[in-house]
Amino acid sequence: MMLLRDKVVFVTGAGSGIGRAAAILFAQEGARVGVLDCDADSAAATVEAIAQTGGAAMALVADVTDDAAIEGVIGALVDRYGALHGAFNNAGIEMANRLLPDLTAEEWGRMMAINLTGVFSCMKYATKAMAPGGGAIVNNSSGDGIIGAPYAADYVAAKHGVIGLTRAAACEARHTGVRVNALLPGLILTPMVEERLIGNPAFEKQMAPMVERHSIGRFGKPDDVAEAACWLLSDRSAFINGALLTVDGGYTAR
Repeated sequence: MMLLRDKVVFVTGAGSGIGRAAAILFAQEGARVGVLDCDADSAAATVEAIAQTGGAAMALVADVTDDAAIEGVIGALVDRYGALHGAFNNAGIEMANRLLPDLTAEEWGRMMAINLTGVFSCMKYATKAMAPGGGAIVNNSSGDGIIGAPYAADYVAAKHGVIGLTRAAACEARHTGVRVNALLPGLILTPMVEERLIGNPAFEKQMAPMVERHSIGRFGKPDDVAEAACWLLSDRSAFINGALLTVDGGYTAR
């Protein structure tokens, strides 16, 4: 049985990486998918990939830092498909890769705007759209949301914030009807990670410790995270609320 049959699900950052893998999987599991990305061509490419396998999807273009735009695209998705049952808040950026004293206020502000406030805006309007029938939200935090990491004070702070936001919203489930959980991925081999982190000479000295911490013996794949998100959005996890699910190959186990 398809896990998301007849559900309408909204995915942010769906133009590549984890978001694209999730959108494609959700469609394969029976959902009609709102594919949101700040890049129109990337969103369209994901929709095309879904269409090629017979799935239904709608491309949505907005920056998650634009509160009014997020309200608009979620409204457009509901207008198209008649409801909203789930949301996977995945959009995010990588750390500036600087020691804390070297971080600029602009770098800090951009990180918070995208990786934390963007999640808040998407949660707010998704929760409103899911009423009165309820639904499920999955926020993509990080293993760094429960531990510290050097050269990543901006990222660590934002991802800790996503966990706090997830837990607080989960406590409101009896009022909203919406379950809220978070995923905590380890290092996932997305285009962003491969091009802007692994391909960055400044990150090279951190690679060996990162590999060592993933005790399963490899870095993650986008599909690893997508599968976990799909289950948390499905009715099979109906009693899971306020949970932090690590998808990290053992990264946070020690």
